Amino acid sequence: MADQLLFTQDNLDRIHAVENSFGPKGKPLSKPGRVLIGEGRLMKLSRRGPQPKVFFLFNDVLVYGSIILNGRWNKNQKIIPLEDIQLKDLEDSVTMRNQWLIRTPCKSFYVAAVSYEEKRAWMEHIEDWQSRLLQSGGCRPGSTFAVTWIPDHASAVCMRCSNKFTMAQRRHHCRKCGFVVCGACSKKRAVIQHIHPTKWLRVCTTCHSSLSTTDAKTQEMSRQRGNSTEKISSDEDEVDGFSEEEEAEEQMEDHDPSRWSLTTLMDSWSPYVYLKPDHLRPQT
Repeated sequence: MADQLLFTQDNLDRIHAVENSFGPKGKPLSKPGRVLIGEGRLMKLSRRGPQPKVFFLFNDVLVYGSIILNGRWNKNQKIIPLEDIQLKDLEDSVTMRNQWLIRTPCKSFYVAAVSYEEKRAWMEHIEDWQSRLLQSGGCRPGSTFAVTWIPDHASAVCMRCSNKFTMAQRRHHCRKCGFVVCGACSKKRAVIQHIHPTKWLRVCTTCHSSLSTTDAKTQEMSRQRGNSTEKISSDEDEVDGFSEEEEAEEQMEDHDPSRWSLTTLMDSWSPYVYLKPDHLRPQT
């Protein structure tokens, strides 16, 4: 009994420390029955290249964010329910090792660990706790996942009209298919339920036309936009639930693991700290 009380208090202290690390903009993480299972840093591939992110695995959610001050302060907190996650293992490439894909309804992205052992630990523990969660009967597994975006550098022309990209003809991404498209080919807006149930998101003309008949009313309400040099206004200042700053860092993913070069980033790694399962049910 004493061991159980001690563990409960230690767990609460750990969760409060994670909450405090994200400051006032972070969402509360403490709730009855929630346990912090493990934590560590992974490299997450973004448009700016591989960026170290701090990850926290709980028994019901995966939380991650950007690192401000190592071990103390983080920002851009993201919370993903474990039932919404699908993992895909990836083979090592010449320049990139220990990588895998995390797919969720809102976004999908590549991460990498410092070693094969840490990669397997992360993947196995996420899948293990996801399985326990689903077996409890309180939720259902996700079935629809966001596409991974085709990287900017993969195409010098719009993948719909073949017009060449220039300083004035900027690249954009269709939120439905992930293609790199020009402003003229992505004027349409539509609500994509699994990404965000209320926000109007950029879609290419082809995807807009292919929306099912059940979404006909949504198509009719889809808003037109001017050329790509115009500033996104009102609710479009926040894209897919991200602010403009987060959009540049978090949402516009450059999904090309072959371009990763981590030899100069090893100082950013930290070991994955795992709280053993027997800590959850101390012997009485």
